[in-house]
Amino acid sequence: MVALAAGAAGAASSGSAKAAAEPSLKLVAGSTDVTLERYPEGGVFLDLGTHLVAGRKPVEVRATRKSYGDPIVANQFVAGKPKALPPGSVTSFAGLGKFLRLTITDATGKKVYDRDQTTCLNGEGSRTRPDAPATSPYPEGCGANPFTLGSVWGLQAGWSANTVAYDGTEVDLPNGKYTAKLTINKTYRDYFKIGAYDSTVSLNVTVKDAEDCGPGHTEGCRQAGPQASKLVASEARASAVPESTPKPHAQRPTGKASVPKGPKPDLRSLPAWQIGVVPGEAGTPDADKDFLQFSANVWNAGPSPLVLDGFRQKGKDLMDAYQYFYDTKGKEVGYQKTGTMEWDARDGHHHWHFTDFARYSLLNATQTEVVRSQKEAFCLAATDAIDYTVKNANWHPSNTDLHTACGNQGSLSVREVLDVGSGDTYVQSLPGQSFDVTDLPNGTYFVQVVANPEKRLFEENLNNNVSLRKVILGGTKHHRTVKVPPVQLVDAP
Repeated sequence: MVALAAGAAGAASSGSAKAAAEPSLKLVAGSTDVTLERYPEGGVFLDLGTHLVAGRKPVEVRATRKSYGDPIVANQFVAGKPKALPPGSVTSFAGLGKFLRLTITDATGKKVYDRDQTTCLNGEGSRTRPDAPATSPYPEGCGANPFTLGSVWGLQAGWSANTVAYDGTEVDLPNGKYTAKLTINKTYRDYFKIGAYDSTVSLNVTVKDAEDCGPGHTEGCRQAGPQASKLVASEARASAVPESTPKPHAQRPTGKASVPKGPKPDLRSLPAWQIGVVPGEAGTPDADKDFLQFSANVWNAGPSPLVLDGFRQKGKDLMDAYQYFYDTKGKEVGYQKTGTMEWDARDGHHHWHFTDFARYSLLNATQTEVVRSQKEAFCLAATDAIDYTVKNANWHPSNTDLHTACGNQGSLSVREVLDVGSGDTYVQSLPGQSFDVTDLPNGTYFVQVVANPEKRLFEENLNNNVSLRKVILGGTKHHRTVKVPPVQLVDAP
């Protein structure tokens, strides 16, 4: 990588004195000349190949909130001690707010883009010097769930993080020549003690049409764009970190089943979000109905992972499920049979579900159930980082989607894990999994999410498993409306 704020010779002449004064963070780029591709739908994705690089020590920030009624508090941890970030610098769990300023001018000197940018220290990255640690302990990305409670952001010593903002934003820049200037804003320059040499880069930018994006190639072109690159890089970085989840058993456990004393998982439900009303699919029996859709998440606050093994019953699409227990050192110390897993052959599923993991109900104004979702079985996967500051949180869960967690129809056994700090999000987009509100009168209702409804799973605490989200139905058939009030400070309809 090349630091672009001054010449390499000047840097070398300062020798060991400069190394001793090396900042905790610096802004660098791979090249002074960058070519960006313009896509037929959307425009230009501003990945300039710029990176933040940590110095001789890791940079670690933890952001938390006590409740949804409290603001986010962020601290840098230096030698294990918290140091508060500047007030107002972190207002979301997307990263360090207004960390960078990106200005782009065209060939005539006219400013065509000028905007602050949030930066995630957990962005795509790699080692930048041979003596840097081989792996990074920090998570792969910054949280996107609206009900996140705590995040850990970090940059390993000698590692880089791509400064590109992966928010799906593309900029309408015509083909041509530009100059881009990226600067760390003063608040952070002062806080991290970053000098001018290390806080600004300037680049020559060429914008041109993306290759292979002509007629008939649009869909493939989009799939091969910047979001695909992000996925590949994220998977590569995750693979460099050793897995901490215990390996599945090859066969059913033997010996006496028991539930020993000691740490157990603590399942908690988040308030529902992404709530809307849609008509049933045309051409199906549901076409004349209206459905209330929503997203729901059950997460594990720990201090122990939820680990389930399923072993197939001979000749059946059914498995016996066993929950395993671990001591404070992570050693397996017991197990108990805890229900079943079933094969779900429906479109959009085709994997093994653990039964009775959660239950979704729609309650009326008196909080009496009026509709229940038919969704009662789940494939457990750590899809969302909810609070990585809790005790024993696993920053690198190995099963983060359905492809890594849920097996296939020929599986003889399946291991499903919900690691400490992570949650499992389900989007209720299928009829039968959402709520049929066709015949419900307008008024106030509550989306209820219950974790471990039949109490078949063994937990630390069974008294924090229920969440409610208020909704207000209005409108007329096929024109239903829904208003979703905020949850204290969190406005996530």
